[in-house]
Amino acid sequence: MLKQILTGTLAATALLISQQALSAPQDPINLDQLLQQLQQGQFEQTEENKQREARFRAEANEQARILREAIAERDRLEKLSETLETNFEKNEIELAGLTDTLTQRMGSLRELFGVLQQVAGDTSSKLQTSFVSVEFPGRSEQLSDLAQKMGSSSKLASIEEIESVWLALLQEMAESGKVSQFDTEVTLANGEKVTKQVTRVGTFNMVADGQYLELVPGTDTVAELIRQPSGRYLDTVTALEQADENPVKFAMDPTGGSILGLLVQAPDLGERIDQGGTVGYIILALGVIGLLIAVERFITLTLMGGKVKRQMKQTEAREDNPLGRVMAVQRKYPDVDTETLELKLSEAILREVPKIQRNLTFIKIISVVAPLMGLLGTVTGMINTFQAITLFGTGDPKLMAGGISQALVTTVLGLVVAIPMTLLFATLNTRSRNIVHVLQEQASGIIAERSERSH
Repeated sequence: MLKQILTGTLAATALLISQQALSAPQDPINLDQLLQQLQQGQFEQTEENKQREARFRAEANEQARILREAIAERDRLEKLSETLETNFEKNEIELAGLTDTLTQRMGSLRELFGVLQQVAGDTSSKLQTSFVSVEFPGRSEQLSDLAQKMGSSSKLASIEEIESVWLALLQEMAESGKVSQFDTEVTLANGEKVTKQVTRVGTFNMVADGQYLELVPGTDTVAELIRQPSGRYLDTVTALEQADENPVKFAMDPTGGSILGLLVQAPDLGERIDQGGTVGYIILALGVIGLLIAVERFITLTLMGGKVKRQMKQTEAREDNPLGRVMAVQRKYPDVDTETLELKLSEAILREVPKIQRNLTFIKIISVVAPLMGLLGTVTGMINTFQAITLFGTGDPKLMAGGISQALVTTVLGLVVAIPMTLLFATLNTRSRNIVHVLQEQASGIIAERSERSH
């Protein structure tokens, strides 16, 4: 058996040596040398295994020591945990007892502090939106801290803190009836911050240098309104700032700025016209053209009518007026018969009529086209409104306001142009007809006079 093992080992060793010989060529050895090398290698391997076993045992001993220390630490922590749990349970029981004792001793004070917390919170919110806080800053923060303090059951309010609530309310009531002036920082419309003397009218409005101010939310500072109301309101601001002890008129907002904020958002005349869009501007252009024509016609017909009246008082025909030019026909044709003279006079009158009624038809056309253009703008605006509803729904009325404004403004502009144009056309047409009537009347007189002389 041993022989077979030795033979197999020698064969394996020979195979390994042959492989090494193939990979790394070396000098050939005999069987004795090979046996010696194998014995030496087994001895070295035995020494290495002993060293490895020694390291393993050392490491095993170290791990056993660490395990013993971990078990000891675990046992210590478990004992500490049990101690802490016991103390926690004792504290819970003691805290419940103290809470019951506190509840019994506070009695009705708890309800009082609840009311104090509510009043302090409401008053703090009110003071944050009050102009009085600009003159007396820090009031709302103090009451807000008191309300938060009352919200925690572990703290009680002092007498001074309770008194501060009704003192703040009393101060607010007293200052609401005063008009006071003081210096504070004001944020201008361009963002610059300057110190100005401001005038406060109770809790309603605050003005400075002829401008209305608004309270900056969340702060005790004020800023100029980016857009001021119309001039009649600003005139009262100047009167207030320059007033002495005598009463003056002042446009006061009792809502503390809400109505004033809506008032300044109202569009002025230019913005209102701009809402009409392109159609609105076309209507206005037509109105301006019609007005210029009407003014020219009014001046011309007035001068022409005066000349015609003066010509009626004279026997000599003048060429500077229609009647004079018609009367001149009689002088040009002194020997023609009555019928021919009638035709010549009719020709002269027809030659004068276009000059007298010039551009009156255009005024009439404008008076008719203007409301039609307004109707066109109405339809266009409603189409825009329906498009906005289709795209965005009816949730936001501002999206529909543009189209509705265009519809209404163009309608108004059309009527504003059409009504005066109609009146102007009627007036000027009457004046022109009067002049033509005078021409026809005088021509008839000339024909009648010629007819009498011929007979």
